[in-house]
Formats: sequence, C-alpha cells, structure tokens
Amino acid sequence: MIRPCLKLFILLSAGIASNGALALEPQVAWPSGWVVESLPAQASAPASAQSIRRERATKNDSAGNAVMVMELTTTPVEPDHQVNLQGVLLEMRKSIQKDFFQGGYQSVCNKIHSSILGGTAALETTCTITQNGRHVLSQTLVAALKEGRAYVLSYAGQAQVFVESQEEVQSVRNSLKL
Repeated sequence: MIRPCLKLFILLSAGIASNGALALEPQVAWPSGWVVESLPAQASAPASAQSIRRERATKNDSAGNAVMVMELTTTPVEPDHQVNLQGVLLEMRKSIQKDFFQGGYQSVCNKIHSSILGGTAALETTCTITQNGRHVLSQTLVAALKEGRAYVLSYAGQAQVFVESQEEVQSVRNSLKL
C-alpha cells in the first residue's frame, strides 16, 4: 500500500542530474528498529539517473508489513543548471496525486511552504490520501539544494502511524547532514 513514487525521482533526476561526479552521500541517523537499505540505480535508467543515490528506511508492523517508509534521494545538479525547486516539488506532488488517483484514492496536498532539511533551507508539502472519505495515508515531500546537489526526503505512512512517527521523522530530519 505504501510505495515510493519512482517516477518522482526519475522526474527530478531528468531535469537536474549530471553525468559528472557522483554525489557524496549525506549522513543520516535512521530510527532504531527500521529496516534500512541503499537502493541501486536501475540498469535501465539513463546514465544521468544512475548517479542518483537513494536510501530507504521502512517501519514494519508485527506481521512484517510496511506501515511507514522514509526515503532520501540525492541527485547531482549540473553546475550551470538553475533548479526551480518549487517547480520540481510541484511536479512531484502532481505525480503523487496522479498515482494515488489511479489506485482509487483521493488526495489533497497543502501549499508548498518553506522548511528546513539538514540545516538547509528547503521547501515542503504534505498530502493527505483518502479512500471513500476515510484518511488512509499521509505523505510529505521535502526538497533542498546544497553545493551542487538536490536532496529529497519523502516519507509516507498509514494515517495513524504517520502521526505516531513524527518524533522519529523529526529525529531523522534533525540528524541529517547534507
């Protein structure tokens, strides 16, 4: 039920990825008990997207089902490329809404607003996903630019778990060093 929108990250990378130097990995302290994995670049992805770094942390319930997922994506930005971070985040938000709509869900997202990610100025938006009028999921996207790299922290979870996990999410956000 919870799945990161790969299209979002491909979209982000298509506009700003570089064939140049690999991005340095940010430092992050994932919550204790979460399953953490580095995600390899897809072999079928364009060369510019293969330098993208993705790391995912998943919180599972007692049956082993994912109830909350956080993913950090780091994408190199071409030196002469001016990134419209608000535009990128808007496109990512539209993609999320479209994906959920195709799955039979409705979504409403708040206005993109200023935020902080790893001590860096960022933009953020949160979407509330409903099915038949019942709040089932929430997803937040936070995007920042720093020293030739774009960072996106996406986290999503079942409605109640999303609320209950906010301390863990804030801990990750506070620990992040870009």
